[in-house]
Amino acid sequence: MKPRFPWKQIDSKKRIYYLYGGILLGFTVWMLFIDSHSWTIHSELNQEIEQLEREKKALKEVIEKDTKTIKQLQNKDSLERFAREKYGHKKENETVFIIELNDSLRKE
Repeated sequence: MKPRFPWKQIDSKKRIYYLYGGILLGFTVWMLFIDSHSWTIHSELNQEIEQLEREKKALKEVIEKDTKTIKQLQNKDSLERFAREKYGHKKENETVFIIELNDSLRKE
């Protein structure tokens, strides 16, 4: 039976280079694709981190906006105005009419 690769015909230095090259290639493939700490998993985790940081930034902006609103609502008059505008609250014996501009401007 003929061997697949003629190792005996290659001199010892080239055999060592092939051996180390194969080991290096195997290690590289293992680290890039197979291992639990692989490059592909790291890139997915980095993308997730960037997305979470964008969400964190957006939520911080919402928190700042809400904090400003809360500071403005410390006054009773501004609190009453806010409740009337946003939630339709009314005083006793008062009628409130809500006019929506989108419905009144729509053309059919």
